[in-house]
Amino acid sequence: MGSISLRGIDEELAASLKQQAAEAGKSINQFVLDMLRQQAGLSKKKLYTATHHDLDRLFGQWSDDEFHSIQDKIDTERRIDSELWK
Repeated sequence: MGSISLRGIDEELAASLKQQAAEAGKSINQFVLDMLRQQAGLSKKKLYTATHHDLDRLFGQWSDDEFHSIQDKIDTERRIDSELWK
């Protein structure tokens, strides 16, 4: 089945759906489909959705000198030795 038409959606419901869809970052169509799947017990549980914060304290903590030192090391390791690839 490709589509279903819903009649009788009042302005209050339409506004609420639009707002919730926007907050979820989804189109109204996708938001309603997701809600219907969830209510019908058909939504798939997402795997690997855990959010980890164990390294958050390190974010943005490098000085410019530390960053350039680390980036130089990474750049050095990424260089390809053309003699080895002949």
